[in-house]
Amino acid sequence: MTLSPPIIYYDLGSPYAYLAVERAEEVFGLAPHLEPILVGGIFLERGHGSWAHTTEREQRLEEVNARAARYRLPPVVWPAAWPNNTLKAMRAAVWADRCGSGRPFAEAAFRRAFREGADLSRLDELIDIAKAVGLPARELPAAIEDQATKDALRDATARAWARGVAGVPCVEVDGEIFYGDDRLEAASERMVDLGRT
Repeated sequence: MTLSPPIIYYDLGSPYAYLAVERAEEVFGLAPHLEPILVGGIFLERGHGSWAHTTEREQRLEEVNARAARYRLPPVVWPAAWPNNTLKAMRAAVWADRCGSGRPFAEAAFRRAFREGADLSRLDELIDIAKAVGLPARELPAAIEDQATKDALRDATARAWARGVAGVPCVEVDGEIFYGDDRLEAASERMVDLGRT
């Protein structure tokens, strides 16, 4: 039985999604498909927003830092005024995906945000990231304002919600959803089980 690669649903503003994307290939033994969605749209559907705006904030920041250390990743450098608005960044991710460079763009953007502390709401940062991964960066400003790009992100988010994605990161394996960067191993075990059947 040949399994499709696992799907990771992500938003570039999520530090947990950053942790998941950084270690996914090592955990799964193959590169996952990265699916850009807008977590703000998920928040609207589920009726509550991010822990970043709650009393849990400091505890969760410390948890992210601890997980990065446990996963042997570089220390997290938090963007100023995080969480930043990632709408343009996620439209850029959709555009990059359509250009065939979705994964390199996402990886570079996550590292720019959570290793260098860059604000991904800034257009100049997005252009620089696109340039760094070989995308036609001059096309990015128009691409993220294109209605087809906006619709694609909205539709991807709606499909994700319909499939059971209640936040990011989520991993999908054969239609089953695993929510959280700490569920990668469970998703990998599910892949092994499916491969045996």
